[in-house]
Amino acid sequence: MNVTFIGAGPGAADLITLRGAKALAEASLVLYAGSLVSKDMLAHCRPEAEIHDTASMNLEEQIEQYRRAQKNGWKVARLHSGDPSIYGAISEQMRALDDLDIPYEVVPGVSSFTASAAVLKASLTRPEISQTIIITRSEGRASAVPEGESLASLAEHGASMAIFLSGAGLIKAIEELLTKLPPQTPAALVCKASWPQEKHHTGTLGTLLEGISPEEWRLSTMLLVGHALVNGEGAASRLYSPEYSHRFRKAARETAKV
Repeated sequence: MNVTFIGAGPGAADLITLRGAKALAEASLVLYAGSLVSKDMLAHCRPEAEIHDTASMNLEEQIEQYRRAQKNGWKVARLHSGDPSIYGAISEQMRALDDLDIPYEVVPGVSSFTASAAVLKASLTRPEISQTIIITRSEGRASAVPEGESLASLAEHGASMAIFLSGAGLIKAIEELLTKLPPQTPAALVCKASWPQEKHHTGTLGTLLEGISPEEWRLSTMLLVGHALVNGEGAASRLYSPEYSHRFRKAARETAKV
């Protein structure tokens, strides 16, 4: 018996990893966060698997499912949206599994922040613009943001920012960012990246709220901020430059000397 925490990816059923799909197909008991994970993902489950939506369960009710699986010797697949290590609430489950002496493993998944960049056909890192990505979230009722990690303090770095769970406090988040960043800073909203109802909206911090109703972006919305989002002209990476040598390729000028 073992539990496999699986990153389901951002939504589309074919964005789960091969390893994750295999673990899902082998599980006798499947727990998934129905409020965040698309039911299309359950197509990877075997027909006889017992499947439970954890959206209405508290932690103890979920642990009880692990106890049942332990008694029956079942393999368990626990599906989390995106990647389990980012806002996945898996640490408390792992502590309980340790107490029950139940082995577990984690299969990473495609995060919604990278899926959102893919929707925009944008890079989050660009030479001489930003080589750092700050992953954070807007403060919510379930979890407070530690002191020192406010959006304003993080924005001071000028790095690319991926702000999870931003929809419910969108106006406040933009107002806070504008205390440290200029209004012309590129920004974008992506809602439900890779889902059939996916939508996105681009602009700048100063214009992003124009022409939209914030209420329509409350759920499953990613806010991306930073100059790297704009695919304009700029310095290219030296990695593929003909003048750049590395262990697998000599620079063109060095090759010419041979």
